[in-house]
Amino acid sequence: MSRPFRVAVVGAGPAGIYAGNILRTRAAESGIDVRVDLFESLPAPYGLIRYGVAPDHPRIKGIVTSLHDMLADGSVRLIGNVEVGADITVDELQSLYHAVIFATGAQRDAVVDLPGIELPGSFGAADFVSWYDGHPDVPRHWPLDATQLAVLGNGNVALDVARVLAKHPADLLATDIPANVHDGLLASPVEDVHVFGRRGPEDIKFTPIELRELGEVPGVDIVLSDEDFDRAGDDVTTGERRAAGNQAKVMARILQSWRDREPSGAPRRLHLHFWHRPVELLGEEAVTGIRFERTEPDGEGGIRGTGVHVDYDVQAVYRAIGYRGTPVRDVPFDESAGVIPNDGGRILDGGEPVLGLYATGWIKRGPVGLIGHTKGDAGETIEKLLEDHDLLADAVRPGEDAVLDFLESRGVRYTTWEGWLALDAHERALGEGFAGDVERERVKVVPRDEQVAISNREVIVR
Repeated sequence: MSRPFRVAVVGAGPAGIYAGNILRTRAAESGIDVRVDLFESLPAPYGLIRYGVAPDHPRIKGIVTSLHDMLADGSVRLIGNVEVGADITVDELQSLYHAVIFATGAQRDAVVDLPGIELPGSFGAADFVSWYDGHPDVPRHWPLDATQLAVLGNGNVALDVARVLAKHPADLLATDIPANVHDGLLASPVEDVHVFGRRGPEDIKFTPIELRELGEVPGVDIVLSDEDFDRAGDDVTTGERRAAGNQAKVMARILQSWRDREPSGAPRRLHLHFWHRPVELLGEEAVTGIRFERTEPDGEGGIRGTGVHVDYDVQAVYRAIGYRGTPVRDVPFDESAGVIPNDGGRILDGGEPVLGLYATGWIKRGPVGLIGHTKGDAGETIEKLLEDHDLLADAVRPGEDAVLDFLESRGVRYTTWEGWLALDAHERALGEGFAGDVERERVKVVPRDEQVAISNREVIVR
């Protein structure tokens, strides 16, 4: 009787869950008895679905249903609240499993090299998203004291950040927004949120559904500048969006409909600016403004500066220009690219594959593509792993309880799938018990210790 082939997946977001599910299915087709453990550094699963998607996106969060189904039958075991590289080293993990797949995502803001970027009032979008999504490892308070704000970026994250900043907090109550986040947004004096992109309106990276939702925010006027559109058109477009066909046409119609609107006099305004390249953040002790150089098409598919500069008076700047991966201790890492170096998913060290170590998702290829793209990405990695099966399977590994015994000997308060179900039920009960006229699906529990205690049915000490 052959021994089970034991695989650890590090990261319980979509990339990790897809990898575990695809591995289980393809191994069964090949007659391989595989046992998959899914490690997560947070007490709860789902990664960026829980902690990286704006709370007012229920359609995107519907992906949780399919992820739930992949874990619910127990064929992939969840082990949460375990930091690989700290609570358990990679070497220790390899002594317990035949193979390890890293699906740790991209959680840090991309580096922006601008004068003044370190001033108080300059924020990374990743940190702000973690705050409004109730991530347990960020401070409970966010400094929301600016009336004029700038958001740098023309992607969906920039749009999410701008929308949450501009939206009236009462309109977020129907979501799973944590109480401390609602209280913080309620006290915000914001009046104008400005979103800036280096390229033109034909080259925006938003998806049509994200863009359309922006115009449906109650009590917020969308403001566009005719000057930004006078530069656009088939004769000057940089071409990225022109190639997108129907999607570009849909977004062009949305933008035009906003240009045709009369301002309603709403108390908050959301401005979309194009052809603005940031030059520096202004201020001495804190952000007081931001300077841009106006840009134009260079005729070769790119942009160039015009030499014309313009300043905006703002008291906060949010950088939403991309994410990058975080290194895992003792795992090769390409700091310049922000990924684990790999060949089709096989992790490379000095250009050579490290037998038994693999990567998938954004930590493998960078933060590009939508959530659904991680399925195909995971399939490639699993194919490589199964090609290596015969080289890996002969190694003797302990039984499935060995890792739990190890974590308990270290005093690690790990969580399980059953624990997540308990936390999930608790958060839903908080939503049902919410005092007010708004129906809430859940209210997120934020503190890590409280999440762990609820998951493990421990007494909560306040």
